[in-house]
Parts: sequence; C-alpha cells; structure tokens
Amino acid sequence: MTSVLTIDDLVLEAFGDGEPRTVVSGVSLEVAPGESLGIVGESGSGKSLTMLSAMGLLPAGVRRVSGGVALDGRDIVGLGEREMRTIRGRTVGMVFQDPMSALNPLRAVGAQVATAVRVHAPGLTRRQARSRAVELLQAVGVRDAAERAATRPHQWSGGMRQRAVIAMAMAHDPLLIIADEPTTALDVTVQAQVMTLLDEVRERTRSALVLITHDLGLVSENTDRIAVMNRGRVVEHGDTARVLLAPEHAYTERLLAARPEAMEPNRAGVDAGEFALRADDVVVEYRGAGRGTVRAVDGVTVHVRPGETVAVVGESGCGKSSLARAILGIQPATSGTIELAGEPVPASLANRAARQREDAQLVFQDPYSALDPRLTVEEIVAEPLRIRRAYRSDRVQQLLTDVGLDASFARRTPSQLSGGQRQRVGIARALALRPKLLVLDEPVSALDVSIQAQVLELLERIQREHRLGYLFISHDLGVVRNISDRVVVMQQGRVVEEAATEDIFAAPQHPYTRTLLDAVPRIAHPR
Repeated sequence: MTSVLTIDDLVLEAFGDGEPRTVVSGVSLEVAPGESLGIVGESGSGKSLTMLSAMGLLPAGVRRVSGGVALDGRDIVGLGEREMRTIRGRTVGMVFQDPMSALNPLRAVGAQVATAVRVHAPGLTRRQARSRAVELLQAVGVRDAAERAATRPHQWSGGMRQRAVIAMAMAHDPLLIIADEPTTALDVTVQAQVMTLLDEVRERTRSALVLITHDLGLVSENTDRIAVMNRGRVVEHGDTARVLLAPEHAYTERLLAARPEAMEPNRAGVDAGEFALRADDVVVEYRGAGRGTVRAVDGVTVHVRPGETVAVVGESGCGKSSLARAILGIQPATSGTIELAGEPVPASLANRAARQREDAQLVFQDPYSALDPRLTVEEIVAEPLRIRRAYRSDRVQQLLTDVGLDASFARRTPSQLSGGQRQRVGIARALALRPKLLVLDEPVSALDVSIQAQVLELLERIQREHRLGYLFISHDLGVVRNISDRVVVMQQGRVVEEAATEDIFAAPQHPYTRTLLDAVPRIAHPR
C-alpha cells in the first residue's frame, strides 16, 4: 500500500545574517492511510518544520538542502506554488495551533469555509459554496451552523474556532491531516471534544493524521506510532505504547520525567494568621451589546495565604480570568470586598494607592506579547522601579539572578530569547516591586514539558524564598496538581467545589469536577 506521506532523509537549513545552520538533519518518516503518527519534542527540535516541508510552506530563511518528500506517491520536491495549491486541501490539510490567527478577523467564518470549498471546486456558485460550508460546520458539531456562519471569529469560542478550522481542512476529504498543536490553548473538556472530532472525521474518510504536540498524554490517547525529535533528528520511533511505557532513548526519558504529573511536588508550607489575598463575595458584571447585563463572576470567595498556591480551574468562559482582573483592579468588581496583604483595596486600580498596586502583580500567559519588543531585558525589568523612582542597577541584576538569568541576558531583546527565558523575564518584572501576591494566568501553557518543568521549579523556589501567595489560573490539571495547595473549581461564574489539591484529585465531589478530571489525557496502554 502506498504511504500517504513519505519523508526520506530530509535535511533543512536555516540561513540569515550568520552562518547557515542545520535545523532538520536526516529525518525519515512514513504515514499509511488511516494511521496516526505523533511527533513530539521541544521547541526548536524541527518537528513543525519537518511537517511544513510536506505542505510546501517552509518559512523565509529555511531551505531544503537534500532529501525527498512525497504525498500519495507523488514527489513534491521542486513543485512550484501553483502546483502545490492543487495539493493543499485536496491531498493534505492542516489544522494550526491558534485558530484565531488562522482565521481572518474581518470576514464571517462561513465565508472563509466557503472559500476553502471553492479552491478545489471552482464550478460551484457562491450560494452552493455557502451551503456546503454550513454542511461542513454542522458535520464538525457547530450548533445553529447557518446562523453562526454569518458571524466573525471573535464571536466564537476557542473550541468552536478550532472546529471551523477543522471544517476548512476537511473540506475536500484530504488523505492526510497535519494537526500542529491543535489543542494547546483549549480547556481539557474542549480538547477532548476536538480530538474526538478529528477521530470521527478520520474514521469517515480513512485519512491519516500527523499530530504535532508537546502533550504526551494526548499522543498516548490519539496516535498509533510516535517519533521523538531532538535537535533536528528523530531519536526514537516506534509504537506509541512501547515508546511511552518503555523508552529506549535518554531524551525520551527526560521528556517523560518532566511531565508535571511525574514530578514530585515540593510545597513550601503556608503561613497561618494572615492573608496575601482575601476576596469575598466578588461579583463582576459586564454590559453586553443588546443582551443586558452578563454576570461573569457570581459571588466568588477566594483566600490565599503567604506561601500558598491556590489554583482556579474551569472551562473558558467560567469567569476565572474575570475574577483575576477584579482582584488586580483591571476590571472593577461590581460588588464584594477585596483585601491585599490585610488591607482593603478599592475596586478600581485607578483608585488604589501606589503601594496597594504593588501588592499584587500579574504574570501573563504569553510573555512575548506582554514584553515590549523594543526594550532590552534590563529595561523591561527596570521599568516598574523607574516608575516608582526606586531604580538600582544592583536590584535589576539581583532580579535576573533570582530567575536564573545571568548578566549576559540584560542587553538582549525579547526576540533573542526562548519562550522559557521570556517567561523568566516576565516573572522578574512582576517581582520588581516586592508584591505579596502573584496572579499567574496560564504561565506555562504554551511551553514544552521540559521548559514548563523548569519554570514550575523556579516558581516554587521563589515562593519559598519570598513567602509569596500565588493565585494560579490554569486549564492544565497536571500542572495544577503539581504546584497547588488548594483548588477552586469554577463553572458559569460560580465556585462549585473547593478543597485541598489531593482531595480534589482523589475524591472530587461535584459532577463538573469529575468531568474535568475524566477529560485529562493520560499515558496509557495501547488504544
């Protein structure tokens, strides 16, 4: 049987201002019809570049040096853009990591799906293409597809946007689907729905799947074989269960050991008799266009002591980020009381005294968008100190040392840092004014497991040294179990369960909590 995808001894090279460097070195892979292959490895391992070569979509500054790539038995090396357009969508479809950036924010979602339909069916009228787009959206589980098709991407949830991208990728029943981190930014229940949808689509069309991800549990539950990449090479390759349960390469063992659920929690202990945060009966309401008032947070109470990590979990839209913004004063609470370091604070950040603003700081999910690309690392970390007229060069250097960055990083800009290094800079900046509480909004969700483990260890060390309270917002329950002392479960703006972390995971009391835990992908025996 002809393989859907054959990659033979592929070598890719990145070139630019300096000497060319090899980014993919001698990679060979095959995928058969109906088969699923997982590709895992850290950022920079070459896994995405390898698959982009199969789409003819290598970025500027990367070129193929040698090796072959064939789709359904056809050699695509050397094909021009016009010929590749006849292959993309028909032979191979791609599901990207971030559906919001993959969709045009100015066009209705249905119109974008219809465009994908007409690419390989130019004889269809616009009306026929729109009708087919609605059928595709219905097939991927979009409710009220005809009405929703007329709305724009920002009016769709993350999970629904990903369904639309899958509909576009499946418009012509391609032989191969390449899914590049398709669930990284999604909650566990939505993640499970998306992977189930991909399985259903593949079952119907007998298409093959290549799943690129750093989530080893996701690979375990959804692939037949796995290829582990490190520094541009495939270091281990075989049946998924064999590789994950009995790895033969030291790098695979390190990836498995770096999973949050495999790490031993090292909790610092909680101080009694005081609070870094007391938020009682907090209500946050938004005025929606034409919908009246929307209550995003409905009477939530959360307390955090120094040295304690309280995790807030729940699906997108449950109110956890609105709660965090209310605590920080970014979105004033409609009612309720908030105390930071034992002192009541006004609801609005604008009304808080300078010292009160310093007591709670935020670490963002995406450090690249949170850091000013024009500033050096030293300038980014020093900025809060300069604003408070408290700048000292030795203080900046100490902050960088505290987060594991030496003096050589001070003059670099964010574009010259890895994802983990950028997050360390974000943490250093948040610590500059000596806060009592850090609000951590999905701080490791976009990081590979090994980098994620390093950042979690860093956060635990900083907490021990400075007795900080952490409010940790996350959809990754493996991370939550590793780092938190208590867990608050939110659903539709309310707290449905709160307990010690081990109690939540060992004996959840609320059905919604059990649903969240059941949706977590785990490394298991063969499917």
